[in-house]
Amino acid sequence: MTAAENVCYTLINVPMDSEPPSEISLKTDLEKGDVKAKTEALKKVIIMILNGEKLPGLLMTIIRFVLPLQDHTIKKLLLVFWEIVPKTTPDGKLLQEMILVCDAYRKDLQHPNEFIRGSTLRFLCKLKESELLEPLMPAIRACLEHRHSYVRRNAVLAIYTIYRNFENLIPDAPELIHDFLVNEKDSSCKRNAFMMLIHADQDRALDYLSTCIDQVHAFGDILQLVIVELIYKVCHANPSERARFIRCIYNLLQSSSPAVKYEAAGTLVTLSSAPTAIKAAAQCYIDLIIKESDNNVKLIVLDRLIELKEHPTHERVLQDLVMDILRVLSTPDLEVRKKTLQLALDLVSSRNVEELVIVLKKEVIKTNNVTEHEDTDKYRQLLVRTLHSCSVRFPDMAANVIPVLMEFLSDNNEAAAADVLDFVREAIQRFDHLRPLIIEKMLEVFHAIKAVKIYRGAVWILGEYCCTKDDIQSVMTEVRRSLGEIPIVENEIKKETGEVKPEEEVTVAPAQKLVTEMGTYATQSALSSSRPAKKEEDRPPLRGFLMDGDFFVAASLATTLTKVALRYVSIVQEKRKQNSFVSEAMLIMATILHLGKSSLPKKPITDDDVDRISLCLKVLSECSPLMNDIFNKECRKSLSHMLSAKLEEEKLSQKKESEKRNVTVQADDPISFMQLTAKNEMTSKEDQFQLSLLAAMGNTQRKEAADPLASKLNKVTQLTGFSDPVYAEAYVHVNQYDIVLDVLVVNQTSDTLQNCTLELATLGKKLSVITFTLFFCLAVYDVSGAASDRNCVVLSDIHIDIMDYIQPASCTDAEFRQMWAEFEWENKVTVNTNIANLNEYLHHILNSTNMKCLTPEKALSGFCGFMAANLYARSIFGEDALANVSIEKPIHLGPDAPVTGHIRIRAKSQRGWELTVGDPLSWGYNATTEGTQGFWTT
Repeated sequence: MTAAENVCYTLINVPMDSEPPSEISLKTDLEKGDVKAKTEALKKVIIMILNGEKLPGLLMTIIRFVLPLQDHTIKKLLLVFWEIVPKTTPDGKLLQEMILVCDAYRKDLQHPNEFIRGSTLRFLCKLKESELLEPLMPAIRACLEHRHSYVRRNAVLAIYTIYRNFENLIPDAPELIHDFLVNEKDSSCKRNAFMMLIHADQDRALDYLSTCIDQVHAFGDILQLVIVELIYKVCHANPSERARFIRCIYNLLQSSSPAVKYEAAGTLVTLSSAPTAIKAAAQCYIDLIIKESDNNVKLIVLDRLIELKEHPTHERVLQDLVMDILRVLSTPDLEVRKKTLQLALDLVSSRNVEELVIVLKKEVIKTNNVTEHEDTDKYRQLLVRTLHSCSVRFPDMAANVIPVLMEFLSDNNEAAAADVLDFVREAIQRFDHLRPLIIEKMLEVFHAIKAVKIYRGAVWILGEYCCTKDDIQSVMTEVRRSLGEIPIVENEIKKETGEVKPEEEVTVAPAQKLVTEMGTYATQSALSSSRPAKKEEDRPPLRGFLMDGDFFVAASLATTLTKVALRYVSIVQEKRKQNSFVSEAMLIMATILHLGKSSLPKKPITDDDVDRISLCLKVLSECSPLMNDIFNKECRKSLSHMLSAKLEEEKLSQKKESEKRNVTVQADDPISFMQLTAKNEMTSKEDQFQLSLLAAMGNTQRKEAADPLASKLNKVTQLTGFSDPVYAEAYVHVNQYDIVLDVLVVNQTSDTLQNCTLELATLGKKLSVITFTLFFCLAVYDVSGAASDRNCVVLSDIHIDIMDYIQPASCTDAEFRQMWAEFEWENKVTVNTNIANLNEYLHHILNSTNMKCLTPEKALSGFCGFMAANLYARSIFGEDALANVSIEKPIHLGPDAPVTGHIRIRAKSQRGWELTVGDPLSWGYNATTEGTQGFWTT
């Protein structure tokens, strides 16, 4: 074995700015120096040997002058030295000097200090020379009976390693360790011994477990974890053993260790699909989530529960545990609550939906009684959406939910109120029997609505669905109450000029006792009248919106007044009442127009709002049957079509999800035999412990594409040329937050290269989501025996594709619009492609950018010459990327004309997101990008 092939377990980083010491000076320090000098010299020797120096003349010096020392630091350094120093001659025979070393370590194995014994035993695990180990076997065996557990557990490890590498040195090791295990009391020693039996003699391990299977719950957690692993391996290899050990796994679910409970629950699910087993495992997971304080642990265990739900038979069992799952909502973390609510919503059925709604209503009420916090608002929003979904799936629950949610229309959190409004709009359209209840509750909270957007939606709902005379009059009363005294302009001018004076406040100052110059007391009182400081009067809600210049709500109000007036005319037959109601509605619209044209509001009314209000005035003045149908029938039909399309889209997505979960087997499908199945094709028979380890290391085998070029070889980057002295190539593996570079370096010269290092530098101060992460690389090395300076080979840059970070994601239309308004950095890509079909180009964008299309398929179906779609994605770092596709097919250029248009991509901050997502579009089809960097959008 060459020096380059020798196994080394220890790597020490060394600064290369100092001159290496000479062998003579080192020998002098090792022979004649004090303990400190010998320690420093020994460190230098170790570093030089690691860097390829031989130093054969120092071996005997160290044996004579350093090995006998009893200093603990010296002894630790000697363990490293004897690990890395060559121990054989070039022909493979053991050096004679090593006999002396062997004798020294035999004495250390009998040393009274337990630390020296234990560290020596750990060192022996690394020795690969059987000639050195053979004389030490009696001393190693004797360490099994040492009084200290540190020595005993390291003795077990040493025996296991020696038995695995050189079975002939200790052939009775399994029997010896089995006897040791039976009599041992320390949990760490028992764990090491049991672990050895699992790998060396599984039958003995099973025999021991059978004798103490009823006492497993009393063992230490480290031993219990090993027992869980053994049971899994045995039952995995021999399914007939499941009945023998399944009870033991059940008992371990009650362990005091969270790690043991987690592993036992996972093992139980893999070993048995019985409903009792699944229920016990799920209950264990739920208890872990509730009791663990670490949010990362909660999320991991929640993911395991979600995995259980994916199995159709397991889902039925979990449906009975919905109320237990909802106990997790006591966790303050928003992400945990979000996953819990989604899981509960997926599992809810007609049997438990009533209990679920009761719990969610209590949670909604709780959010009113806590201190306002950003997460509180978001949590309330999640609860509202969950209740909305429950009511849509189970219409009988809507009557219980609506009274609670209607109170949130007056909430300061506009997002939660908007979700309530969406729910109310859908409920009032779908459930005719609930309309009177919704109208009643809406009128109750109408005056307390604070957000203009919510007010606008509430006005529209009232105008659309108030059909009785009393309801219509109630709507008009609430509108007048919210608008204040009219005409608005005259009333506001009077307030400004002081004609409408607030009552003067008369205050009496408290009497004060004063002392005069003569020493007598004088009492002084003052009657003062003061006018309160001028401040903005508390206006009614609607008037406040109009004075702030928000006249879009006035356009919505005009539409509402027109609808209810036309409806009132058709209900009430008395002409005088008809004219009175219509004239009142027209007066309100006229006074709003007058206010908009005046200089009183902060912003003047827009032309669009003027046109809308003027149209409504004209409709009311004419009251034609055609306009009556348009306002009171066609608008309702449009809403019905929109909600039906939305519901159909949701059902279609749910159907796709269920089809993914349902495993269908065709009659002519091939039968898979485990013995003949390739390793990467095994599913249920895979070792879950090994898979967990690989997943943690980021080495999970992903399904490769059908194209052979899409394999790992396609991601190998050549860093140097074939004629360079050092050839290097790298495979880049991205696993969530980690970037792993597997670099192959080949010496193509005839010289021995020393101190060969690969130096990497990233573009910027840190790795971030930038256009393409760049690694600048250098290979630096010395030639053995050469006196010249260090040699350097500049390697090619390594590019990390940002698409490995981006994952498709979903959000609501309201969230998309809000993020679009908030995000400041934009990249606008001009489409320049040969594709002539709009849908084909959209699919090309989705494949190139790894984004998800939020626009429903129905909205994209058909052909009208143009297309607009919203796309969304999130990075693994939690950053959002939005895109809006606006493309058209110029028909006047012929049927083969290519698609034209723009793609606008937005991100929150200037990190290159907007440029990066646009690059694949630009490169793939020769698109041109406007500008080279993001710009501020206003």
